[in-house]
Amino acid sequence: MDRRVALQVLLGTTAGTALWGTALADTFLKEIAALKPGQFTWHPERSPKGRLAIIVSIPDQRVHVYRNGIRIAVSTCSTGKPGHETPTGVFTILEKDKNHHSSTYNNAPMPNMNRLTWSGVALHAGNLPGYPASHGCIRLPTKFSELLFSITQVGTPVILAGSHAQPSQVAHPGLVLSKYAADEFATVRAKLKTSADNAKREVLPWAAKVDDYSAPTSIIVSGADSSANVLVDGVVIATGRAEITDPATPLGSHVFILQGESGRAKGLSWHAISHHADDGQALASADEAIIKRLRVDNDILQVIHDRMRPGMLLVTTDIPAHPDTRTGKDFVLMTVAASS
Repeated sequence: MDRRVALQVLLGTTAGTALWGTALADTFLKEIAALKPGQFTWHPERSPKGRLAIIVSIPDQRVHVYRNGIRIAVSTCSTGKPGHETPTGVFTILEKDKNHHSSTYNNAPMPNMNRLTWSGVALHAGNLPGYPASHGCIRLPTKFSELLFSITQVGTPVILAGSHAQPSQVAHPGLVLSKYAADEFATVRAKLKTSADNAKREVLPWAAKVDDYSAPTSIIVSGADSSANVLVDGVVIATGRAEITDPATPLGSHVFILQGESGRAKGLSWHAISHHADDGQALASADEAIIKRLRVDNDILQVIHDRMRPGMLLVTTDIPAHPDTRTGKDFVLMTVAASS
């Protein structure tokens, strides 16, 4: 702290703060790159409360944990080996099991398991040799897997990607996927304030309970086929047409996580994460303009508004939202098929 004060005195408050922030960021990135297999960082105090998002960087073999858009942890990991590659895309945690054993690989232990697909892809404790070595799962250091298990919940988004951008905050005036209406927003505002936290929902039912309005809800908007799908507990409950302004311009691959009512505008606050399946791709950060391009029919809009709760996901993609890329009981959306 003394060095920080001295730096600000020498350079001026604004310049000193900017330089210090840049230095901290550079130092943190170097620390992440220098982590050896089995090592991790864990700083939940940086953002004690709020919605989680987990990003697995497959090329870097790193797991990044964000809460309220702030990175609170980074860990080394081991993803799928050649022939058993870990799929890329957007997933949600389907089930949690503290003492899980594999039903496919000789009853192998998979402690602190956060399931991503029913076909077997999950986050769990395992051996970390320093390179991709699993059968498709994401292996984690044992202690890190325990810590992560203690803060995740069914519905937590997990992005498996080749590249990703840092989360950004998006304040969208009014509602989402519709024209602004003050009376509708008042109704949604009341729901946001009274919505129940589903953190204790440890086991996901195989069939979605359509009447369970606290269940994790995801919306997928595909620019490729101008469609919108609403998923509850991973099962499609509504589908319809999406109207996209300037349809020739790609939407990009983005995940918007609803935080609640925006304090800056009469609307909603989101954390947005941009990602790509391939490493080295230039990413345009998600912003309010992307949401503003989207509209859906009134029937599907009503379904969305009925289930609008903090933690709801809005996923945009430029690939078709058909069974080859989205299967109801497995995942939200993935770009590469999972290994069996």
